[in-house]
Amino acid sequence: MSGAGLRSWLAAAALVAPAAVAAQTLDDIVSKHVAARGGREALVALRTVRMSGRVSEAGRQAIVRREIARPGRIRTEFVFQGVTGVYAWDGSVGWRVSPFDGVLAPEPLPADEAALAAEQADLDGPLVDWKAKGSTLKLVGVDALPGGPANHLEITLRGGFVRQLWLDAASGLLVRSLSERTLRGHDVQLETSFGDYRETGGVRFARTIEAGVPGRPRRLRIVVEAVETNVPLDDARFSLPR
Repeated sequence: MSGAGLRSWLAAAALVAPAAVAAQTLDDIVSKHVAARGGREALVALRTVRMSGRVSEAGRQAIVRREIARPGRIRTEFVFQGVTGVYAWDGSVGWRVSPFDGVLAPEPLPADEAALAAEQADLDGPLVDWKAKGSTLKLVGVDALPGGPANHLEITLRGGFVRQLWLDAASGLLVRSLSERTLRGHDVQLETSFGDYRETGGVRFARTIEAGVPGRPRRLRIVVEAVETNVPLDDARFSLPR
């Protein structure tokens, strides 16, 4: 091979090699994350989940309950001072009863809330089978978080929504996410932290969740007190009441 040919070959290899290494590294990171949660077999065996706990913000506290069932159904209830709000997605239609907003009869979820509910109804999480789900994923880098180094991933869901995810480099578990949300007609960034993972039914769930706008001290904190897996859930729990 001539000198010029060798230089051309090395230049081409330099362009290809980083992409291949990055792709393999990304696969390793995702595989570690899935294993940390309990493994793909345990996740696939998960058919339903029921969680309950308490949510607090600015000195106020409420009870929160969440039920998720395959395929892609979710129901979340908030109980505050004896009043219950319900937000649900039945796999194709979202609805709510929200006395806190003056909504006393079932009504369709606003489009942004429906999209969020559909996303949260994914029992596996966005990284499991992300290619089959039509998402795109890239490794942004490694960031230093208070709990230690974390792999920063960016995932674009099939619907076009972009999420920033940070997986703890040591454990592989999700410790932070950042996303764009529409709250009361305004686009804001929502930062969520996850911690105190414990195993139920062979799968690890975060038992503490904190969410807020980056740079602002106000935080919504959820403490999950109970998790049940593969419990019977009536389909009517998710369907719009008639």
